[in-house]
Amino acid sequence: MSDVAQRAGVSHQTVSRVLNGHPSVRPETRDRVNEAIAELGYRRNSAARALVTRRSDTLGVVTPASALHGPTSTLVGFEEAARVAGWYVSVATVRQVDAETMRKTAEHFLDQGVDGIVVIAPTNEIAQAVAGLDSPVPIVMISSTPDVPPGRHVHAVGVDQRQGARLATRHLLDLGGPVLHVAGPQDWFDAQDRLAGWHDECVAAGIDLIEPVVTGWGADDGYAIGRRLLDSGDLPASIFAANDQLALGLEHAFWEAGVRVGHDVALVGFDDEAGSSHYAPPLTTVRQDFAELGRLATSVMQAALDGGPSERHVLPPELVVRASSARA
Repeated sequence: MSDVAQRAGVSHQTVSRVLNGHPSVRPETRDRVNEAIAELGYRRNSAARALVTRRSDTLGVVTPASALHGPTSTLVGFEEAARVAGWYVSVATVRQVDAETMRKTAEHFLDQGVDGIVVIAPTNEIAQAVAGLDSPVPIVMISSTPDVPPGRHVHAVGVDQRQGARLATRHLLDLGGPVLHVAGPQDWFDAQDRLAGWHDECVAAGIDLIEPVVTGWGADDGYAIGRRLLDSGDLPASIFAANDQLALGLEHAFWEAGVRVGHDVALVGFDDEAGSSHYAPPLTTVRQDFAELGRLATSVMQAALDGGPSERHVLPPELVVRASSARA
């Protein structure tokens, strides 16, 4: 830094301000310092800085070994937001989730000197494992769990899954008739909340409930449910699928049988995953803003490091209406 200051003709403190993005540096001075940094090939020594600040600018992220849209998009959204905020991210992917695995993973991160730990926790077992951790650094759970584990070190952020389900159900109810819910696996918080939101909106509307169908998350599961509904001869007028992959499988089954989605049956999914606007027909769905979720988790982690209280923060979802529910 002294070499950079000498080359740029500024003080050591000015170089420090430029490196830390301080707003008080004049643009021409900042440009001169950045040119000196480029000419000298300067790189900040993170290890030395950590000794002074007692911060490593590194966060550990625990994520389930899943290729599903929600956990994967959550990880990408958080990593991007953390990098913009100046943090390095170290990721641990876990296949077996229990208290001992979570403890060992946390110890692995603590040995690296991380400032905090982020856990992507879509299921009951992951949240329970987090609740058993005794961590000296803050933990931020990205999860729709309704409960934050006790203790000041655990915080939670998520998308309001229940509200998203209510938006989807209300949209279908406005088209007329009862709504069948094809629900995801009930050990997932998202699936629990989407089922509860569907139920609450139907009850609020005074509509008779159709027994929900609980299945997995995949398109194959949706296809199997679609075939079963067709074979029963009792196809509902409206279906709310717990995610877009289930809706894709349902569309396939109905297409094979000559049932027109958007005309004979109205269909809504959840997630607005890439490609859902190109389903046949394009899918009405509930959008989750994973980039904003990542930014929220990053700001909550910073607040936690500054001593903020344990809290739960929730983002609103958005209904995206397309042709699959155009029957009107």
